[in-house]
Amino acid sequence: MEIDVITLFPTMFEGVLNESILKIAQEKGRLQVRLHQLRDYSNDPHHKVDDRPYGGGPGMVIKPEPVFAALRDVEGRHPSIAKGRRLILSPQGRVLNDEFAQELSQEENLLLLCGRYEGFDERVHQGLDLEEVSVGDYVLSGGELAAMVVIDAVTRLLPGVLGNDQSIASESFHEGRLDFPQYTRPFDFEGRRVPDVLLSGNHERIRHWRENEAFRKTYEKRRDLVDFDSGGERNSEPTV
Repeated sequence: MEIDVITLFPTMFEGVLNESILKIAQEKGRLQVRLHQLRDYSNDPHHKVDDRPYGGGPGMVIKPEPVFAALRDVEGRHPSIAKGRRLILSPQGRVLNDEFAQELSQEENLLLLCGRYEGFDERVHQGLDLEEVSVGDYVLSGGELAAMVVIDAVTRLLPGVLGNDQSIASESFHEGRLDFPQYTRPFDFEGRRVPDVLLSGNHERIRHWRENEAFRKTYEKRRDLVDFDSGGERNSEPTV
C-alpha cells in the first residue's frame, strides 16, 4: 500500500513511522508513506496557509488555494493515487471502526489530508472529491494524530505485516466482539491463577472457553456490540 499524507507538520509522523509494526511493514515492502508539506504550496511569501474567517469569529481557517495546489501536484507526480481513496480527517466524517479499516486495507493507495486550526475553507469540501473520516467524537488539535491512527489501523491488516495473520481474527471488534482474556507465566501471581482450562491441552475446550469469555466481556463492557433479535431481546447470554 502507498499512503500520501498532506500536512503542516510532517515531522510528527517520523517517530511513529520508524517504530514497531509500521516500521516492519515498510521494511517488508508492504507500506510506503510519502509526507507532503502543505506550506510548500502556499503563494504567500511567508508560506502562510491560513486566514481569518469571513463573518468574524475566533481562530483561523486553512485557505483553499494551497490545498487544491497540493492535491493537484501530488496526484500529478503519483498518478496511482487516482486508483485509491482520498480522505480528509474531520470530526464530521464517517467514524473509523474495524469494518471501515478492513475496507480501506483493500486499497492500494490512500491519500490523507490533515487539517488544523478551525478547519478548511468550505470550498475544499465542495471542490475536491474527498471522503471525510473521523476517529471519534472528540476534538484533536489537528488531523495528524487521527491520520496516524488510520495508517496504523489499516497497515496491520495488510497480508504479511503481522508475524501471524491469524492473530487478527481474535482481536477486539473483529466479528463484533471484544477479545478474550490472555494469560502467560507465572501460573500463580499473588493468588490469581491462570484458568485450568488453558493448561488442559484440550483445544476444543480452550476454543469454547475463549469464545464464551469474549462474549462475556463484550456483554459486560460493550453491550452495544451484542446482537439483538427482532423482538429487542438478546439472542443469548454468556455462560459464566
